[in-house]
Amino acid sequence: MPRWTILMALAGLAACATQPIAAPVQLKVLSFNSWGAGGNQGKPIDETLAVLRAVDADIIGLQETQLEGDVCEAEVCPPKGPSAAPALAQALGYYLYEQTGKNDALWANAILSRYPITGATPNDLGVAINVQGHTVYAFNVHFTDYPYQPYQFAHIPYGDAPFLATSEEGVAAARAARGEAVDLLVKELPASDGAEAAFIFGDFNEPSGRDWTARAVEAGMQPAIVAYPSSGALEAAGFVDAYRAVYPDEIAHPGLTWTPTTTADDPADRHDRIDYVFVRGAGVDIVDASIVGEASPPAEMAVTPWPSDHRAVMATVSFPTRPGE
Repeated sequence: MPRWTILMALAGLAACATQPIAAPVQLKVLSFNSWGAGGNQGKPIDETLAVLRAVDADIIGLQETQLEGDVCEAEVCPPKGPSAAPALAQALGYYLYEQTGKNDALWANAILSRYPITGATPNDLGVAINVQGHTVYAFNVHFTDYPYQPYQFAHIPYGDAPFLATSEEGVAAARAARGEAVDLLVKELPASDGAEAAFIFGDFNEPSGRDWTARAVEAGMQPAIVAYPSSGALEAAGFVDAYRAVYPDEIAHPGLTWTPTTTADDPADRHDRIDYVFVRGAGVDIVDASIVGEASPPAEMAVTPWPSDHRAVMATVSFPTRPGE
């Protein structure tokens, strides 16, 4: 190596040694269907607040911040009354964005953040957040629960939804139920291009193809192999299922979020993983993920009493700062 090249390399190393190395930015994010902040079961908002304080997430995607309407059928359950999100945000000292857009991807949604929320996407599905000078995006959705494919496969009556038997029927039914909402979400995602990190939270009311696998069928945990399209569309867009990234074994860690309100052998119900945190970003590392619920197991993190009919999903991620930041 020429002497001048060696001197330049040594000078570069010396310069790097004198500059502080910026620590990665770490964030904890949470998706939580709060069931009207427990109000649908007559529970005080304090129980929901206790969950949020115990988790201590930096960004929170809430679904069902309002109560269910008085007339609630399988096909439609309109929300009623005020949102609990402002009271929760105020108690936590968080910024708040209520997603009041009217479309198939929202049902009483709100995003809470420890950091300033600086803008929203056109259809209200996502927001930009300034995290210590870094831009991240958070998308928060709640898809329809009708028709609900796990019940259709289990022959559990739900409205007038027909029963299902094959993988192809399952995919077609899921796409018919949620395809337009998923398309709307995918249309919004380019807003996050170039952001250090992007998250999608949500109650999808649809399982993942990473759970309804051949292994799960062989283990008697699932009735069929189904490549469910909603989570598949997000993976095609470059997003990673945080829980499955940390716990890739769907048998050992089913990650059930629906539901803590019934037993596993209840013939009128079926338990599944239908709530998610998806993550995307160059250099983003998924440090940890967990189900938060009433007991461990089935959750990795327990908070008692538990106020909702869903368990929550938490993920911890980190991403490097850019040069010069």
